[in-house]
Amino acid sequence: MIKIESTTLEGAYQDAASSLECSVTQLKIEVVQYPSSGFLGLFKKSAIIVAVIDSDIDSESKKEEELTEIKVKEKSKAKTYSKPQKQKKQDKPTVKSEIKKELEQSHTILNDTIMPQSFVSTQDEEDEEDDITSYLADYDDEFDNLDGEDLKSTGEIAKVVQTDINKLFSSICFEIDKIDVSVYDENTLLIEFKGEDAALLIGKEGYRYKALSYMIFNWINTKYQLQLRLEIAEFLKNQEESVSRYLSSVKESVDRDGRAQTKVLDGVLVQIALRELREIYPDKYVAIRSTRDGLKYIIINDYHSN
Repeated sequence: MIKIESTTLEGAYQDAASSLECSVTQLKIEVVQYPSSGFLGLFKKSAIIVAVIDSDIDSESKKEEELTEIKVKEKSKAKTYSKPQKQKKQDKPTVKSEIKKELEQSHTILNDTIMPQSFVSTQDEEDEEDDITSYLADYDDEFDNLDGEDLKSTGEIAKVVQTDINKLFSSICFEIDKIDVSVYDENTLLIEFKGEDAALLIGKEGYRYKALSYMIFNWINTKYQLQLRLEIAEFLKNQEESVSRYLSSVKESVDRDGRAQTKVLDGVLVQIALRELREIYPDKYVAIRSTRDGLKYIIINDYHSN
């Protein structure tokens, strides 16, 4: 045990470690007096400590030293054991030559190229025909006939769609009646939404109507190969009436000049107008055209004759 005095505690710790010839972490220190700068140079105090080597830490350091010595000895033994292996390396060329011989014997020449036997088929054709079923996937019967709905009549499909679409909209927040699905013609299903809040499904400028129409059409057309006529709170009926009133002036232009062009029409309106104009003028060229901004309109003209 030694007593150290210094201006700072750090200096006292370092002096104690150097005096005892150990590190600061191995010291057991008791502070007798903490340093103080005093007031205006008066009453200044230095740091005083009593230090001794901690026996527990010292024993641990000795154990660590012993472990390192053991590890060094084990490494040296491992090196001595590894020396005989050098003699085995001299025998490797003979082993490599034997492996090469085996590989050469196990290869087959096919189309002037050397290939392992595992890549060359040696089975008879009869065996290949017997085992060909092992390469076929085993599908469930449930999914073998995805288009099995085509076997049903349009009326039966309408009943299935009505059940499915009512399940789909059963949790909707709008107050609507039971959705009716009926046969509009042999290739088209009529789906009608009615009820107190049915008009809310149309949305501003029909954006909800367009979304629902797109969604339901892709379902019905993909699964049943049928067309869709979607009626929500008589929205489609009102649109058809407004388009018919507008097309009266277009018809006059066609009758007078033999050709005409509609104004820019919305997605729903352009399809309604196209269908009606093609019914009125089956012998004329009626088609949809687009502006640079992607807006749609319809032109009516005569077919070019050669």
